[in-house]
Amino acid sequence: MKTFITGATGFIGTHLIRQLAKADHELYCLVRNTSDVRVLREMSATLIIGDVVDKESVLRGMNGCDLVIHLASSFVFWHSNQHTFSNVNIKGTRNVMESALEVGASKVVSVSTAGVWGNADWPITEETPFGTERASEYVRTKFEGDLLTWQLYEQKALPLVMIYPSAVLGPRDPNAAGRYVKNFALGQMPVQVLTDVPFPWVHVKDVCNAILMALEKESNVGERYIVSSENLTFGEFNQMISEISGTNLPIIKLPGWITLLSAYFLTGLANLTKRPPLWDMSVDQIKLMRLGGKLGGRKAEIELGIAYIPIRKALEEVIASFQDAGSSMN
Repeated sequence: MKTFITGATGFIGTHLIRQLAKADHELYCLVRNTSDVRVLREMSATLIIGDVVDKESVLRGMNGCDLVIHLASSFVFWHSNQHTFSNVNIKGTRNVMESALEVGASKVVSVSTAGVWGNADWPITEETPFGTERASEYVRTKFEGDLLTWQLYEQKALPLVMIYPSAVLGPRDPNAAGRYVKNFALGQMPVQVLTDVPFPWVHVKDVCNAILMALEKESNVGERYIVSSENLTFGEFNQMISEISGTNLPIIKLPGWITLLSAYFLTGLANLTKRPPLWDMSVDQIKLMRLGGKLGGRKAEIELGIAYIPIRKALEEVIASFQDAGSSMN
């Protein structure tokens, strides 16, 4: 089957491409001129130069494809240009979904984030009503993009399935979660924060399996799948990192209000210098961490056959990946 993918050069995307290639999907990947496409070339993917914000390039690349996977997003918690979030997560999503309708795709798997439930009551499942508040501009714009996507499903019969991963962990992760683990494992974090707050985690391989299974499963158009393995407090999560890496954890634990105040200061400094906040302590990231969450990923287990990998195993792979990278440079 000809499968069109956005976001294929991202963290989840590079893991997913390998699994899709093994499953004999014919890969057509939308990539920017600046993208690192080495993995895509290794998997013999056809590359379409373009961008989700350019609908003409999306249509050109998607034409003739049966299946669509939408992974592309502006996944950061601080950006020097705040308009990037809405351009990619709302406008870009609309372009992809409208193009899928125009080319007559048989199924679209869109990857969102479980963060869109915001301040909903725990434990959160697919049936839980969405909360009224979201903790970051990334999540807010993903939620808006999801709303228009579901509108196209209801009004135009878009053949949609949506995946909602929790915080994703895995080797070679350049994103916030990977940096968080690396900073703690290398002893580069001076304090611990929000240690009593629960947060949901999942291995990147489980997310990729869910996407692949959702894509290939019959009669599941209109379904939502939360993909989440374990709910751990940040204190429990930090302790796992310490045990695996052998690095002592910081003794100092900041209260939540001091943590948020520090984030406002560091974010203000970042806005002036146009450089990301120190230790990733942006206001948006700390607000999301303070909100926390407990998720249930049982539906994906039952309907998609996901067998979740333990989070300790995920952390072992994350820590090994940057330790190996460091060794190779010595």
